[in-house]
Amino acid sequence: MVNNGGTEFSKQIDKVDACRITVYTRHGCHLCHVALDLLESMRSELDFTVEKIYIDGDEKLESLYGEQVPVIHINGEHHDFFRVDPERFRSSLEKHRRHQ
Repeated sequence: MVNNGGTEFSKQIDKVDACRITVYTRHGCHLCHVALDLLESMRSELDFTVEKIYIDGDEKLESLYGEQVPVIHINGEHHDFFRVDPERFRSSLEKHRRHQ
């Protein structure tokens, strides 16, 4: 009998499959709230985590992203800015999973 639940192998697969989405945002940013709400609605279906990073007051991040927020990264790689297109996001997420 094969035990797939709780084995070290299945834990390693779970770690590989879960992608990390980083959203660079600003306080009071309406587009950021819309993007985060959309990502949250897709999170459980597509199995990813979301990290919010506020760029307010961080000179380096403000210089990089300025008014382009929200800026979306998948596993540390730039994906998009301003808006999240659900189909494009799904496609990019799948590509990242294949290359893990």
